[in-house]
Amino acid sequence: MKLASLKHGRDGKLVVVSDDLARCADATTIAPTLQAALDNWDQVEGDLRNLATDLGHETIPMLRFHERMAASPLPRAYQWADGSAYVNHVALVRQARGAEMPESFWQDPLMYQGGSDNFLGPRDPIPLADEAWGCDLEAEVVVVTGDVPLGASREEALAAVRLVGLTNDVSLRNLIPGELAKGFGFFQSKPASAFSPVFVTPDALGDWWRDGKLHRKLMVDLNGKPFGRAEAGEDMTFDFGTLITHAAKTRALGAGTIIGSGTVSNRDADGGAGKPVSEGGVGYSCLAEVRTIETIRGGKPETPFLKAGDTVRIWAEDDRHHAIFGVIEQIVGG
Repeated sequence: MKLASLKHGRDGKLVVVSDDLARCADATTIAPTLQAALDNWDQVEGDLRNLATDLGHETIPMLRFHERMAASPLPRAYQWADGSAYVNHVALVRQARGAEMPESFWQDPLMYQGGSDNFLGPRDPIPLADEAWGCDLEAEVVVVTGDVPLGASREEALAAVRLVGLTNDVSLRNLIPGELAKGFGFFQSKPASAFSPVFVTPDALGDWWRDGKLHRKLMVDLNGKPFGRAEAGEDMTFDFGTLITHAAKTRALGAGTIIGSGTVSNRDADGGAGKPVSEGGVGYSCLAEVRTIETIRGGKPETPFLKAGDTVRIWAEDDRHHAIFGVIEQIVGG
């Protein structure tokens, strides 16, 4: 089952979307918003699935699904916590800074709590007031949970996954060092994130969702050229069950909590840093990583951060090269 929110007020209007993303059906008689559906999942899931079946059989009133009319599936959320599950990415960034990486990073996930009061839609522009802030894309996988009890086990955590999707977790890289130096984490350096047009129930992903990971290639284009083709299911040190358990160690998580994977990152076939797509590698899911590799190899970064007019495109494909979650496509400062 695929769910989306059409732009409408603060919290959107819930629709069920066909598997091919061509059509949608109004679901507001079942739940007015996605958050309302998540709050009452046990009561409404069956009705939403029946609506999805009727949509697939084209036996109910339908609308064309236009991704430009879609808000983030959750236009705002009670909680957005982003992990760093691909430790390869963390190791590279710290290496470029000349910082030693603690061994604990391989056993205990990093996680921060981001702003969740106003997400960008999948085709909304990325606001950027100052290019000197170092605007970066970050292509990630996300899950949305139901209620998760305090101290949940990994099995309980995975059972609480209601939906899977993608995000562009925008970062302002040149603001990060000053914030981290204060010892109190990110704030100004993490502006609004954008999410894929649809979120998908794990069962609809079949074998692509297993062991708490999405086993699909995360596609990233920058200004119309291939930038990243990393395999989301590979080199993921911490699966989503582990990330959710980490978040719930000292507090319960409410329905509608979004948990991010962090930047998807693959090692090269020889075990070293990844190569650009143009050189036969799988590329990168953020600019910081390619700048890091350039710094390690040549002493300084060569690739610039995003500037006004740049276009970012993020998606994942099924076996027929159709977008599973729709496409995040954003212009910087547009």
